[in-house]
Amino acid sequence: MSLTDTQAFAAPASCYAPCETAATDAGRGVLLQRLTLRHAGLRELRIAYEWQGPADAPVIIVAGGISAHRHIAASAAYPEAGWWDAQAGADRALDSTRFRLLAIDWLGSDGGLDVAIDSADQADAVAAVLDHLDVRRAFAFVGCSYGAMVGLQFAARHGARLGRLVAISGADRPHPYASAWRSLQRGIVALGCSESGRREALSLARQLAMLSYRTPEEFAARFDAPVQLVDGVARCASADYLESCGTRYVARTAPTAFLRLSESIDLHAVAAETIAVPCVVVAIDEDRLVPLHTLEALAGKLGARCRLERFSSPFGHDAFLTEPARIAAILTDALCGGAA
Repeated sequence: MSLTDTQAFAAPASCYAPCETAATDAGRGVLLQRLTLRHAGLRELRIAYEWQGPADAPVIIVAGGISAHRHIAASAAYPEAGWWDAQAGADRALDSTRFRLLAIDWLGSDGGLDVAIDSADQADAVAAVLDHLDVRRAFAFVGCSYGAMVGLQFAARHGARLGRLVAISGADRPHPYASAWRSLQRGIVALGCSESGRREALSLARQLAMLSYRTPEEFAARFDAPVQLVDGVARCASADYLESCGTRYVARTAPTAFLRLSESIDLHAVAAETIAVPCVVVAIDEDRLVPLHTLEALAGKLGARCRLERFSSPFGHDAFLTEPARIAAILTDALCGGAA
C-alpha cells in the first residue's frame, strides 16, 4: 500500500494513540538501482531495506552508525534482536504501532563495493527506496552517528521529502582529530597482508575504535583493576572486553566494508545552511568523536529551525545506545511536535 502526501508527512493525531490500522506489518526487500556516486560515478547497486509498522502510518527513516543495518528492532516477522531495540518497536519511542519504520543496509556494508562511498550516496539510496515503496515524503529521519550525517545529507538533498530531522551525535563535517583516529584504524587494517592478517588487523582496529566511542571516565569505573601478568604477558583489565568487541565485529564485517565506510565518514560534508526542515541536534558533552562545539556550530548554521539538546554521559559517543531513557525522552518530544 502506498502513502499519500498527507499520510507520509503529517504527525499522528495523537502521539499516544495508535493508528487506525491495528496490525503491525513488516517487510524486507532488495532494490537493484543505478545511482551516480559522488566519487565513483554511475554504479549498479543492491540496496537492502526493511520496514515495520502499519502500511498507512507516517514513515520514519532510522539510521545508525557504520556497523548498523536495516534490522532496527525485533518484530513478529523478524524476531532476531535489532541494533536499536531499546528505542524501536511497539510502545517504544519509535513506536512501530504508530509509525512505519524504514531502514537500509549501508551501501558497501557487504564488502562488495570497493570504491569511495559518500554520505550523500547513502542519502540518495534512501531516496531511491522511498521511490520504490511509493513514499513521497517521510514524517521524520532519525539518525545516530554516521546515520545523523546521512540524515543531514538527506535533508539538504531531498528536503522537500522530509518533515523533520533528529540528528544524534553527527555533524556537518568530521572533526580533524576523529578523522586522524579513523585513519589510524584504517592503517591497521591495511597492514594485514594475508586474509588471516586482515581479520586480525580488523579486530585491532575495532578495539581502537571502541576507545573513541567511550570515555576514560567509563573505563576508570569499569576496569580499575591493576594490570596482571597472564602467561608471562601484561594484560590490562579491559583486554577481555576489547577483544570480545573485536571478535564480534570481525564475525559480521568484511575488511573492505570497514575501510570504505570509515572513509565515507571522513569524506562527509554538507552545507548546513541549505537545510530547511526543522531539526533537533543531540550532543553528548563527553563525545570525543563529535565534540560538543562542532554540534553547537552546526546548530548555529541551522538557525531558528534547529533546537540543540545536550546531556552528559560517561558513555560518550555511544550514549545513543547506552542511555535509553534519555534518548527516548528526546525522541518522543521531537516526534510529537517539538522538533523546532
